[in-house]
Amino acid sequence: MLKQWKRLKERITPTDIVMWLIGAVMLAMIIWGSAATLTAGRYTRYHWFDFLIFGLAQGSIYALIAMGYTIVYGVLRMINFAHSEVFMSGPYTAYYVAAAFYSSGFLDRQPIICLVAIFLVAMATSTLIAFLLERVAYRPLRTAPRLIPLITAIGASFFLQYVFRGLYGSGFQAYPVVKMMEGQIVFGEFRILRIHAVVIVAAALLLVALYSFIQRTRVGKAIRAVSEDKEASLLMGINIDRMISTTFIIGGMAAGAAGVLYALMFKQVHFFMGFIPGIKAFTAAVLGGIGNIPGAMLGGIFLGLVESIGPSLFLDGLGIIAPYQLKDAIAFTMLVLVLIFRPTGILGERLAVKKA
Repeated sequence: MLKQWKRLKERITPTDIVMWLIGAVMLAMIIWGSAATLTAGRYTRYHWFDFLIFGLAQGSIYALIAMGYTIVYGVLRMINFAHSEVFMSGPYTAYYVAAAFYSSGFLDRQPIICLVAIFLVAMATSTLIAFLLERVAYRPLRTAPRLIPLITAIGASFFLQYVFRGLYGSGFQAYPVVKMMEGQIVFGEFRILRIHAVVIVAAALLLVALYSFIQRTRVGKAIRAVSEDKEASLLMGINIDRMISTTFIIGGMAAGAAGVLYALMFKQVHFFMGFIPGIKAFTAAVLGGIGNIPGAMLGGIFLGLVESIGPSLFLDGLGIIAPYQLKDAIAFTMLVLVLIFRPTGILGERLAVKKA
């Protein structure tokens, strides 16, 4: 017993104690605020249901974007901070296709065909940008120290932002309204905005398709093999460069689809639109366990729900005015709490355990 206590004392540092105290204070404030809000009865069950649905829709988009971060990290062990601009490039380019359909009236006459075309254009654009990023910016640096690709990714992010600003301008563009997605769906005494239902269902189908592709196809198994051991994969005849390019292509397709869903839900695009969702999606990937695909999905949904429910549940009970303006702070507070109490993320593994 005494030996175990000595080992525990050696492992725990003053920094650990401070971090745990900060986490405990933050957790206590969350519990206190939630209890005060629920006791006061400020919100009805209809309000909570609306918060839940909006959180699921938003979290589904975060999960799709986070897939790109996590699969690239799983294969290359690098954070592709330019992924937020991959997300932006697709819907911004597809906006001009959507605007042409809208002005001609074709969007109202054939909405399904138009939506398919918009998604294809967005996914193709994001895929092309992701592929070029890997070939031009990252492949030459594959053997460089890990800090250099990270700095390159940040530089590529700014470069792409201002390329698209030069191409499309710096103003906000209102995304055309699809009439078939307007209105509400009634479930008994509850109502769901149709656009939220479409986003949730579409994102869920895409996430299932991507996960099935990675887990069950030969290409997906090859990508997982490269992620585990590049040298052994090369000896088995797997083309490493092709698999890495395929990883970026998959992430680009997911980001392009997520971008269209985001644009349809929030009804606007601009050259800077990828920054905040990109940071949130990276946060979601870290929450779930960076490099873990189910973790990225879970982290995205969790973050979306916390952002939607948190301001009304945590902050309102603490007497904070206009709590929804602090939704970003809540999201990153959850990240801090998870990293304090579980540094590897919700579904992450310790590298030492994994290698053993």
